Amino acid sequence: MIQLVDLKKQYKTIKKDVDAAIKKVIQNTDFIMGEDLRLFEQEFAKFCTTKHAVGVDSGTGALELAFHALGIKAGDEVIVPSFTFYATASAVAATGAKPIFVDVEEDTGNMDHEGLEKAVTPRTKAIVPVHLFGQPVDMSNILSFAKRHNIHLIEDTAQAHGAKVKMENVGWKTAGSMGIMSCFSFYPGKNLGAYGDAGAVCTNSDELANKLKLLRDYGRTAKYEHSILGFNRRMDTLQAAILRVKLKKLAQWNAARRKNADLYDKLLSEIGVKTIKIHAFTEPVRHCYAIRLPNRDELADFLKKNGVSTGVHYPIPLHLQKAFAYLGYKKGDFPAAEKLAEEILSLPIYPELKESEVRKIAGLIKKFLKK
Repeated sequence: MIQLVDLKKQYKTIKKDVDAAIKKVIQNTDFIMGEDLRLFEQEFAKFCTTKHAVGVDSGTGALELAFHALGIKAGDEVIVPSFTFYATASAVAATGAKPIFVDVEEDTGNMDHEGLEKAVTPRTKAIVPVHLFGQPVDMSNILSFAKRHNIHLIEDTAQAHGAKVKMENVGWKTAGSMGIMSCFSFYPGKNLGAYGDAGAVCTNSDELANKLKLLRDYGRTAKYEHSILGFNRRMDTLQAAILRVKLKKLAQWNAARRKNADLYDKLLSEIGVKTIKIHAFTEPVRHCYAIRLPNRDELADFLKKNGVSTGVHYPIPLHLQKAFAYLGYKKGDFPAAEKLAEEILSLPIYPELKESEVRKIAGLIKKFLKK
């Protein structure tokens, strides 16, 4: 079976270094807020070209702490795309604020800047573009929008570790370095994944970095001394140690993903399969390789029967999720998000995927389309 994500294959390539890193933490009993966390934060900030990285317990935790650090609260509104993972919006709701959904570009799945003006109100405090599938959003337009309305821009970079985008009059920038903060997930299947949950918030603000460090650790300034109301959102030292090993390989892994994606592009274009558009102003890291077709579920079943695992990212747009029914959205409000949810299918794209396996998958899709 060709898995959608195969972490066993990845582990074999880094086993010696990962095992040694884990063993060191255990031997030192350095489990909470240990040295590897401090070092990972330094190394990841450098990778993201930001001044600070603050390790936390998950990508969801990263978003929630970012909102809390900005004082976002009940009565406030935060603009988010409808086509993304649930946590982008649930983290807003967790502060008491209201998620305001907007549609996405049908050809990329990324936030559509053209619909933003209708979503902004005097209560809008922030906007959260998501770099979906590892391709950065059109940041030039969204940054201009945020500046024009004097609202915070927080990047959801959960799927875009190391991606780049070309900015007007600026040049190439790393995803996660442009907003006031950026939020990363290190869920195991991500391009940079932990062996459990983990996340980080990156920022160039000393003040926000210090506040995030307080918020993640009970608001603690010293043992049993707490200056603000905080949470338990710390990254375990074990996860930081594992991530340090993996970070050294990330550029190589991202390049391998791009190589596999290029081959998919070539093979699938020959048989007329619609894929997610890649803009010339981006250098994506191909977290997911998504194709689109009306009979998506039939193809997924066919591939499964022939030894290929696939995924759907995402089958229900957020404005139609039961959890957000209280917001009053209805079917038809965001047609691009709804169409993508009906048609999208993710194919295996992990770095260890062989060329022969990519060719096999493309061949099976060709066979299916001829049925």
